[in-house]
This record gives sequence, structure tokens and C-alpha cells, in this order.
Amino acid sequence: MAESLKLERMVEALALLLGRPGGGTGTDSGSLQTAKHAALLKTLNSNLAALEEKFGQDPQWNELRSLRAEVRDQAAWLESSTDVTWSFTCQVLLLLLSLKKCMILLAAAYHPAKPNPRTAEAAPALSPDTLSISQQKTVQSALQFVITLGLCPYLLPGVGIPLKHRTEFSAVIQDVVSPNAAPSTLHRLYASCTALLQIAQHPSLGSLILTRHLGDLIAGLCQLGFCPTKGKGEQARPLEQLKGLTEEQRTHCREALKSVLDRVYQPLVVRELLVLQGGSKQGLQFPGQEVKQPLAQAPAWLRRLCGQLLSERLMRPNGVQAVVRGIMEGAGTGGSGAEAAAADWRKCDMVARILASCPHQSLSLEDYYQQVCPQILDLLHIQEKLTTHQFQRVATMALLTMARESPQLAVKYLLHPMLAPLLQCWDMAEVAMEDLPAGTVLVKEAELSRCVEDVFKVYVVGNEPSDVLLESLQPALGVIFSLYCFTKQNVSHLRSPCQEILLWVLEKSEREVALSMLEGFAGLGRTMQFLHPLCQFQIAGGGGAMITVKETISDEEEALYQKVSSEQWQMEQLVDLLTHCQKSGLAGDFFICCLKELTQVAAKDESGSDAVPLSCESQVELEQYHSQHFVGQKKKLLVLQLVAMLCERVSDTMFTDIVQVVEFVAVTLQRACASLAQGPEGTVEAQTLSMSMGLVAAMLGGAVQLKSGDFAYLKQLVPLLEEISRIHPEPVIQELAADLRITICTHGAFSTQTVGTAAHSTLGKRIGSSRSGGQTHGNPTESPEDKTAGFRLGPPQSNENCSHTNSSMASNHSPKGKTGDSTVQTECPAGTPTAAHSPQQLQELLLSAYDPEIPVRAAALRGLSRLIEQRDPDGLKAQEKLLKVFLENMEHGDSFVYLSAIQGVALLSDVYPEQILPCLLAQYGCASPDTRGPQTAETRMKVGEVLMRVTRALG
Repeated sequence: MAESLKLERMVEALALLLGRPGGGTGTDSGSLQTAKHAALLKTLNSNLAALEEKFGQDPQWNELRSLRAEVRDQAAWLESSTDVTWSFTCQVLLLLLSLKKCMILLAAAYHPAKPNPRTAEAAPALSPDTLSISQQKTVQSALQFVITLGLCPYLLPGVGIPLKHRTEFSAVIQDVVSPNAAPSTLHRLYASCTALLQIAQHPSLGSLILTRHLGDLIAGLCQLGFCPTKGKGEQARPLEQLKGLTEEQRTHCREALKSVLDRVYQPLVVRELLVLQGGSKQGLQFPGQEVKQPLAQAPAWLRRLCGQLLSERLMRPNGVQAVVRGIMEGAGTGGSGAEAAAADWRKCDMVARILASCPHQSLSLEDYYQQVCPQILDLLHIQEKLTTHQFQRVATMALLTMARESPQLAVKYLLHPMLAPLLQCWDMAEVAMEDLPAGTVLVKEAELSRCVEDVFKVYVVGNEPSDVLLESLQPALGVIFSLYCFTKQNVSHLRSPCQEILLWVLEKSEREVALSMLEGFAGLGRTMQFLHPLCQFQIAGGGGAMITVKETISDEEEALYQKVSSEQWQMEQLVDLLTHCQKSGLAGDFFICCLKELTQVAAKDESGSDAVPLSCESQVELEQYHSQHFVGQKKKLLVLQLVAMLCERVSDTMFTDIVQVVEFVAVTLQRACASLAQGPEGTVEAQTLSMSMGLVAAMLGGAVQLKSGDFAYLKQLVPLLEEISRIHPEPVIQELAADLRITICTHGAFSTQTVGTAAHSTLGKRIGSSRSGGQTHGNPTESPEDKTAGFRLGPPQSNENCSHTNSSMASNHSPKGKTGDSTVQTECPAGTPTAAHSPQQLQELLLSAYDPEIPVRAAALRGLSRLIEQRDPDGLKAQEKLLKVFLENMEHGDSFVYLSAIQGVALLSDVYPEQILPCLLAQYGCASPDTRGPQTAETRMKVGEVLMRVTRALG
């Protein structure tokens, strides 16, 4: 109890010395705060006399006087002086040291009682050395007097923030204290810093010093331990004062500085070092005062020292986060809205440049990257409500900066570790993986999710498509695509980032590289590194995924079925991915590449390449030939399947400019020429050839507003049209090819009736017209507004989507780097279904569904499907008739027709499942290959396809 009373009297002595009996609120009010010069000195003298009088006359303060005397004897730094300010400072320091000793004695004598387990839990009793709020305020005021009177006045110009730039009371103190007149300035600074360090050894008092006065304490220790003793010019005189300090004392200050920097919260240390280094150039301004002069620049030695100390903070464990927090936390940018946001991003970029710069004391650039890069990646994973975006911005910008400045090291220490979970399966030895039991988790859900999110943040959000980033992502693209396909089967939060990553890479890569990636995804071109064949993705909690060891399937048929199903699913997702790449023209370019591959396949088939060469004499050579032949056959099937899917799902807006349309026609003509060179062409080839030449006729007939530069693209068709006109067996196609060649060569100045007829037929004018046979002749001189665009391989669009002008052909990227400047005006073809159809129009569509021309028939079937999709009343009433039309067209040999019919049956089943499903099941059961021949077997397969679509749609 006596020790506790001693603590209270010690705080009371501090309050008496500060002129605040009973405590107060600090140095911003009271007689000391408003005194000026002589009045201030008089007040300090009066307070010192009052304290000594209290110690001499009050017998209750005898123990306190003895404790202060004991502390004074141990204070080797204490010196007698006639300077009132220094005497006042020494008395405050003595009382604070006495308070510290008193608190230590109280804590040592405290033995809390053991808690009684039979009683209810209660808050533990406070330690007797705990200061109350009022006592803490008194101690804070005392510390502020020590800093203001005993430390800051003795700092060199440029070291720390001057007193005149702080508060009004600090400015008064600067006029009272004259450091240049003091005979032992350096010893006073050393005494203040030493005493404060001793006081800070107590946890409670240390927290008050190191949180409020850390910058001033660091400034004093830096000056005492590192300031050079020699200078030139104006700096020579103040530096001469440092010669009175022994080397032992300077070493002690250096060690004390290191201890303080390691002890305090590192972001706070970073912030104070930045201020001390000279980050602020403008002083504070008080209300009603003139504008202050800018702060003096920090000396060169102090700037170098602070830079070195900051670098040491950076190189410590978790140093990157400490530096970022020190700069970003608690430093408001001011302003509002876009101005504040811009300032915040500029600050993030500045911090990123700091992290990307290697400090001089680092052993090497690689050593620095090895230490810092893992911490930069950790910044991407900080989940704090207020600072998440800032940390991610800093990490992303630092990574991109490092990738620009040191690509090889950035790939080694940043990009490869970030992508490691995606490549982990391939890095493991296959023998070791085979020994693992099925279901073993190779990549956990958290690791995989974090990897995908990091890639999205760095690549997509960072959006800096450098060669280093694009090349580093290549090995992981196949695994990302496999993960994307897996997420499409389930509900997963990884689907969107995977899709965005793939689309970003396809968009930012060169067109040839992007096409090569798509071929790799489809299994056509280069070898794409998908998920390891011994591994599989597995559903994890929270909509995530993990990579596990796949269970070995002994049944060969089951393994083959799963392999084919997986490839089919990946093909469908690739086509779905391409639906997002239509505006850029990538989907059209890839479709043309597939058509070129299809032409090569047709040429190889017709050249008789399937025959076994006579040179395969040995068994090994024969097996190699069959292996290569199997790969070739598989590639042919993939090409055919991919072309069919693209025609069905992406055809409506496939082409975006003149160049792509011309290339599509050129590929079709080349395939026709290759087919004709081997023998007579079939019906399907004739219809495809008519459609492609009809597109050219439509462009020349006014559907497209052609410019002079567009004919340069069209002229590449001239040799192919000449070849068609020479070798094709049908006179009608020969005549059309010759007329098109003439029209192109004359830039449209001469156009025959044949070209106009072909243009009208291609644009869909025949739907709803007379069916008397022959071609419908139109006027080739009609204006572009009266024409309709035929640049689509699929069904015509509805009126609500067609009445617009599509100018994308004038500006979108072409596959060869050319830019078309034409404008395509798109209108709805006659007979295109809309929301309101008359019975007569429905009847015309039903008649067109049996038209001998394949494009007209397919367009009519798609039109009927659109009626069902739009729930047209007349169409729904004729459900039985529509089902009959669709089922009969499913037996057609052309894929364009029977796929359209399958789509119609699927849509009809979605509306009337109870009526349509039994009919389909009966159709499927009656179509027996044993009773109705191979034609029925093919129909059975098509009906099975319809049933699969219907059951999948119905869940």
C-alpha cells in the first residue's frame, strides 16, 4: 500500500513541476503554454522552487525525496547548470526515472491470488503499476516537455522537424532555448536520449515514448551515433560540437538505435524514417500566421543513413509488408472522389517502384529477388477490408516492374512460383505418381484457388501484355483450360477467372499465336500441356476444386468412353469460349483456319493417301505407319466436328470484315477445285460452292458498300473463279464464276443478270416467293438499302436483332493485319420469323422446309425453330405438323439440314415434353438396324441425339 501511495505522490510531483496540480490535459493550455520568453523562464523557475519547497517541508514526501536522490546518484549524465530550461528538463527526467523505479518495485512485490475454480470467472485484477488515464496524461505532458526542452533544440538543421514548424508553444520554446550558447550541447542531447531510453525500458512508459516521440528519439540517436565530426562551410561549426563525444558513447548510441528500431512496430519505424529522410518539404501553418518557409533539406549523411535503415527494414522477414504498411497506412491523400483515388494509385505505384529497386547493401540482384519476391506474392493474399485493393495494386505493379527490368529473375522467383500449383503434376516423376493411391490430393483447394486468383490479378487486372508475361503463362494454359472445362460442369467461383484469363491471353497475343493456342485447345496443332493423364480435378468445398490422383480404369471400353466424352466436352467449351471472341474477329479467323485444314484433309483423302505404302516392309515400319494413320484419322474427325459446332453455334456473327468473308470464299473455292481435280463433285459440294459464290454476288450486288480498296481483297478470288469456270461440269456454275470474275475485274462497272440472281438467292429472297422452279431474277441495280446481308453461315436473325447497321467490318482487326473500310448494312430477310406471324407466312415456311435447295431448306427449319422459341401462337397450334416436318428432315443427308431439324425437335420437346417425348421414344425404338437397314440406323442415331439434348435440358 505504501508503494502504491509513493506512485501517486510521484505523479503528483510531476504535476506540481509542470504547473498543473491535480493533473490536466497537456501543454496546449495553462500558464506555461501562454507565457512568452521572460515570463516563461520565470514560470519555470517558480515551478522548480515550488517542487523543492514541497520536498523540503512535507514529511510525507521524505521517501520520495530519498528515491529521487538515489536516482540522481546513478545518473552519470546529470550536470549542474544555471540554464533554467536544462535544469527544468533534468528535474523532469529525474522524476520520470523515479516513477519507473517505483513501478518496477510495485510489479515485483505484486503476487496475485490464484483463481478459485469454484467461483464464476471474473476479470483479472490490474497490476499495481498500472497508470490511470489521468496519470498517463501527466506523464505524456512531462515527456513532451523533455522532447521540447531537452532534445529537439539540440538537433542539427535538417535533422527532424524543427520546433517552429510544430505547435505555437514549441515555437516559443525555440526562442527561449539557445543551443549555440550552451557550452555542452552534445552532452545535453546525449543525456536526454540516454534517460529516455532508460525510461522506455518499462513496458508502460516505453509505449508512451515509442508511440508518440519515436521520430524525435530516432533523430537524436542518428545524430549522436552517425553524424560525421568534420564538415565544410556552414556545417563546420555545428559539427565541431560532436567532437566532445567519445567513441564508446557513439557506439552505444548506434546499438541503442538498432535496438529501438527492432523493438517498435515496423510500419511505424518505416514511416518515421521516411519523414526523417526528408519526405516532407513544407512546414505546418497555423491559423492567422504567414506561410512558413519550407523545411530544411536533410543532410546527405542522414539521407544515406535513412535509406540504409529502410533497406534493412525491407530485407527483414515480412519487411515488404512493413514498408508497404508504413507508407500506405495513416497517410490520407486528401481530396475526394477521382482526385483521391488517383492520388492513392500514384502512391501505390511509387511503393511498387521502391520494392522493385534493389538496395545497394544487398549482396546481388538475385539475392534481393530471392528474399523479396515471396513477400510480394504474399501481398496478393492479404484480406483486409480497407487495404486489400492497395496491397494488391502494389504487388501487381511491383511484379510487372520487375518483369520489365529483370525478366529472367522475375520469371524464376515470381511467375514460376505463382504458377507452381498448376504445373505441379507435370513436375512430379510419373513413376512416383503411379505409386500413389487413387484419390491422393496433389494440389489442395486453397492452393489452386489462390493460384488462379493470383494469375487473374497479375495478368488480367494488371493488363500489361508483355512478352515475358505471355510466354510465362504458356505452359499453364492447357491446365487452365482443363480447369475451365471442369468448372462448366459444376457451380464454381473459379469459372469466371479462368474464362477471363483465357480470353485475355487470346486477345493480347499476336493473331498467329492466338490461333495456335486455339488449335492446341482443340487438339489440332501444337501439343498443349493439359492436366496430367494420371490426375483429375475433383470438386472441393465452397465451389472450389482440387487435383487428385485418378483411379485407374481396367475396362478399356469404359476408359475409351470417358476419354471421348472428355474430348467432346472440351470441344464444346472451346466453341463456347469462341462466342466471346467474335467482336475481335478471332472466331472468324479460327473458323477459316479450320476450313483450310478441312481442305487439306479432303485433298489427302482424294489423293488416295490411305493406301499402305509399299516401302513398309518391316513390322516396325508398318506399326509406325498405322500409328501415324490413326493420328491423321483422329485429326480429320476433330476438324469435321469443330467445323460443325462452329457453324451451329457461332455462325450468325462469325465474320466481322470483308477480309474474312473473302478468305472464307477463297477456302471454299480451293476445296472445290481440289475436289474437281480428283473427279466429279457431289451434291453437298455443289451447294456449298453455290453459297460461297452467292456471297460474292451479294457483295457485288450492293449488300456491302464496297470501297476501292476492297477490290484488292476480292481480286485474289479471280484465279480460283477462272479455274471453277473452266473445270466445273455444271454450265450454270461455270457461267456464274465467269461473270463474277468479270465483275470483280471491272470493279463492279459491268454486272450480268446471273450475278443479280445469285445475290437475291443468297440473301434469302426465295423464302416466301413462288416455287415454280428455276431462280428468281432480281434487279442488280437496287440500292444497298434494298439488299440484305448474307455474311452468316447459320439462320437469319429475328427482326428485333436485324434492324441495325453493323459497321464493325470497317474497323475490326483482320487476320492479316489489314483493315476493311466497308460498312455492312444488315436487314432481316423476307420470311424471317418474328414475334407476330400470319398463318400464310407459317405455311410458306412449312413449304420452304421441303425446298430442294439446301440453304433455303435449312433457313426455313431454323425459322420454324425460332417460332417455337418465341412461343408463336400459330406455330404452337401446329405442333404435330412441325414435329412431322422436323422428323422427316432429320433423315436428310446434309448436316446443315438435319442439325437444324434436331434443334427444332429439341425446342419443341422443351415446350411439350409430355406429347413429344413418347413420340421420340417410339421413333427410337422402331428404328432397328436389323429391320430397316443402315438408313434407319443413322436415323436412330440422330433421334438418340435429340433425346440426349431433351433429357439434358429437362435436368
